[in-house]
Amino acid sequence: MMFGFSEEQIAAFGLSFGVGGFMLYMLFIIGQLAWESKAGKFGTFVLFLGLAFGMVGFAAKFVIQWALSN
Repeated sequence: MMFGFSEEQIAAFGLSFGVGGFMLYMLFIIGQLAWESKAGKFGTFVLFLGLAFGMVGFAAKFVIQWALSN
């Protein structure tokens, strides 16, 4: 117990909010990369598709868990 929270609660918080914040920061980095390279609309789309596709699966996991628990 740390600050009244169990290890499971701390891990769930870190997994949802910590990794979620990191994913938003990664999207910012991809956007900055597209901006600095002057990728254009199609190039930006390809960058986001290729580099952010794995994040879609991670986010879908939370949606599926939520849908199955309700």
